[in-house]
Amino acid sequence: MSGITRIIDKTGVMGAIVGSFSCAVCFPAAAGLGAAIGLGFLSHWEGLFVHWLIPIFAAVALLATFAGWFSHHRWHRTVLGSIGPVMALIGVFGLTHHFLGKGEARGIFYTGLVIMFLAALWDLVNPANRRCSTDDRESVVGRG
Repeated sequence: MSGITRIIDKTGVMGAIVGSFSCAVCFPAAAGLGAAIGLGFLSHWEGLFVHWLIPIFAAVALLATFAGWFSHHRWHRTVLGSIGPVMALIGVFGLTHHFLGKGEARGIFYTGLVIMFLAALWDLVNPANRRCSTDDRESVVGRG
């Protein structure tokens, strides 16, 4: 299950980042980077990305983080992995529903994307391993 969870998590992170490349009005820094790498054509679907795809991909990354909790029981990975998607969702909904100022919503969104990206890199460099309980260790030692 951990391989599938890692793939889903990386898909969520990359989807949220690529989705932010399309929205020049909401996220000008990310859209400028997206245009520089040849993703400027995505601006035609800006509304779709901001209202649907970015929240869906951030939610996918958040669900993959929680699935990793059930698989590995590493609370620090779960907390750090969930901060980024939650901040990205708050930033997107702050812009689309206008309960935050544009500057604050952008700052929260960009910080969330950076945290998501760094958590994904951390997971690639240092993947989580399942922790063994003392009961499992005793049963393995007892058999040998």
